[in-house]
Amino acid sequence: MMHDSMDAATIVAYFKGKSILITGSTGFLGKILVEKILRVQPDAKKMYLLVRGTDAALSAKQRVQEEVIGTELFGKLREKHGDGFQQFMQEKIVALAGDITYDNLGLEAPTLEALAKDIDIIVNIAATTNFYERYDVSLDVNVMGVKHLCQFAQQCANLKMFMHVSTAYVCGDRDGLILEKPIQPGESLQQGRYIDIDAELQLVREAKNGLMDVASNSEQKTTERKAMKELGLQRARHFGWSNTYVFTKAMGEMLLEQLRGDKPVVVMRPSIITSVRADPLPGWMQNTRTIDTFIIGYAKQNLPCFLADLSVVMDVIPGDMVTNAMIAAVVAHSEDRSPAAVPVYHVTSSLRNPVTYSVLYESILRHFYQNPRVGKDGKIIPTREIRFFSTTAQFHLYMMLTFKLPLKILQLVNLLLCGFFSRIYNDLNRKYKFVVHLVDVYGPFAFFNGCFEDMNMEQLRLTMAMKTPEDHMFNFDTKTIDWDDYFTRIHIPGVLKYLGK
Repeated sequence: MMHDSMDAATIVAYFKGKSILITGSTGFLGKILVEKILRVQPDAKKMYLLVRGTDAALSAKQRVQEEVIGTELFGKLREKHGDGFQQFMQEKIVALAGDITYDNLGLEAPTLEALAKDIDIIVNIAATTNFYERYDVSLDVNVMGVKHLCQFAQQCANLKMFMHVSTAYVCGDRDGLILEKPIQPGESLQQGRYIDIDAELQLVREAKNGLMDVASNSEQKTTERKAMKELGLQRARHFGWSNTYVFTKAMGEMLLEQLRGDKPVVVMRPSIITSVRADPLPGWMQNTRTIDTFIIGYAKQNLPCFLADLSVVMDVIPGDMVTNAMIAAVVAHSEDRSPAAVPVYHVTSSLRNPVTYSVLYESILRHFYQNPRVGKDGKIIPTREIRFFSTTAQFHLYMMLTFKLPLKILQLVNLLLCGFFSRIYNDLNRKYKFVVHLVDVYGPFAFFNGCFEDMNMEQLRLTMAMKTPEDHMFNFDTKTIDWDDYFTRIHIPGVLKYLGK
């Protein structure tokens, strides 16, 4: 059962002497988690970071050094340990050259056996988050990766926790209150349809074999990539999900439910993760997230319009709050072997502290009015407002008149004048493609009307004692966020600094 009460001291003490296996440590959330645990508990025993290495151990070590330890995020730890920083990291971090898409995680038998004896906690963050990923790749990472980790978990005699990081959007495009409940094996969003994961894997194999018969070698890779992307989207929509990413993440949860055995398991479902709010480096960011493409597009003057309803609540949560919630949940459910349903946590903000797209947009404008951009010629670039369309028909009409017709005319004129207006044409075409791509990928989020229930999260918050300044270093209460201030002062400058290069 869950702890009645926890404070910072309890959480910090818990990780003393523990060995933790983390997948996805080179990603945004993985790095924040590794840094936080090592900073608050230097006496953690080992952090095993499973990373894909191109040529075994050396390459895995190199990746961890360059992509994890060497990042700005580890600045506080670097200061804390001074000259002993690298030595400390060498003692604590073990880079494992492996891959969750393979049986036995792609590890040699002796390594696997030694690892199984030592591991206390598994945290699975590894995922392919591309909405329109190839179906075969998505199934391998987001579904089979879970299977292989479950099989490994069964071999870990001392395992106290298997935490799986999913996404709040496994719910599909729903309206109303979305509950924190596990997804049952085979459960589909389309009534009357049942998801058979083995059948999906078979379908991919057959599709690939069929492609081998028709395409020559040179064409094969391109044809296969296109076919696999289309198949993923088609299967996702067949079962009621909007894209391959959320569909395969839902399947990953189903497998976890099926294969968890008697091991303590927790599922974390964050919504749209944004930059670090407080700790260790406010504004720090890696990889462009949903709303950040929008900010960068605006900063680069590539976004004259967008299809979105500004009154819609966007569910966002800072990365450090997600990891704080993960750390608290690990401690709360450690060694909880009850056979009841898997605890599911919505690490979300739409119920407790909702924020609309209009707040983000006003923060963007305010930021650029206060910090005007300067062009290459040294002149100030005026801050222009974006035109928002709340219906697809209005948006398409605008795109037709502003882009498609002028592009057609420029194309004809260019033919007659030997490409005299090529630069204008290319510039307009680039803007057109950028807007269309952005609307295609992120449009569904801008009209998502679901609200994530977070009663489990609230219960976890209530167990947290917030009596001392130390206790606040594990804060994951979204009510403490002033969104206006966070966007203007932390997130937007962070996105421009770390992503807008």
